[in-house]
Amino acid sequence: MLISAFIFNLIIFSAAWLLCVKIRNFSPVDAFWAFCIGLTGLFFLVTQPLNPKQMTAGLLIFLWSLRLGYHLATRIAKHHPDEDSRYIKLREVWEGKVNSMFFLFFLGQAVSAFLLALPFYLIAADPDPAFDTLSIIGALVTLVGLTGETIADKQMSAFKATDPSPKSICRKGLWKYSRHPNYFFESVIWIGFFVFALSSPWGWTTIYAPAIITYLLLKVTGIPPTEASAVKRKGEAYREYQRTTSPFIPLPPKPSN
Repeated sequence: MLISAFIFNLIIFSAAWLLCVKIRNFSPVDAFWAFCIGLTGLFFLVTQPLNPKQMTAGLLIFLWSLRLGYHLATRIAKHHPDEDSRYIKLREVWEGKVNSMFFLFFLGQAVSAFLLALPFYLIAADPDPAFDTLSIIGALVTLVGLTGETIADKQMSAFKATDPSPKSICRKGLWKYSRHPNYFFESVIWIGFFVFALSSPWGWTTIYAPAIITYLLLKVTGIPPTEASAVKRKGEAYREYQRTTSPFIPLPPKPSN
């Protein structure tokens, strides 16, 4: 099962790379990543005799994958042929060997998707079909994260629809208390997945999943490039937003200078 899932991810991301080379835009890899984690997690679950606990885990990873994958795919399609700034920068770094380096990058994403789906392999292999405290808490935490992230994305979409200026700053709803509430709730979702997996034998080994996601959001692909782009576009207004508003965890805003 594990080998089949790993090969599946390698094939999917190789095909995604070919597509992206053809359309000259590597941004779709983000949507493929979200969809493939969900598909891999579901594969682990449905290849075992299903019980209510496993069905619940399957529903949670399905909802996460479908919501995020659709959100990313829609945004990427809307901006195409413009490419995400992260990949534009990588093109500059990898000048002269762009396609080959991106192929390795896509294979890395395949490995990432496989590893992040492993909590669901352990849930699927759990011989105890009964819900316990950890699986119930994990499911509830995940639902809180899914709800919060959905609300944050809808609030931002509604704001952009009414105020399309690239210099405007959303301070409504959850965005009043965090500069990146969507990232915060994404981290909450993965903590929920981990707590759910804790109810299964060896579930504690998947602590790397929320740790990786949170690290990426805080230090790599999440807040740093988003903030750099926002400061470049919005200038001093965004710097004031940085001074008054928590970067991640929703907290009461500080008074403006």
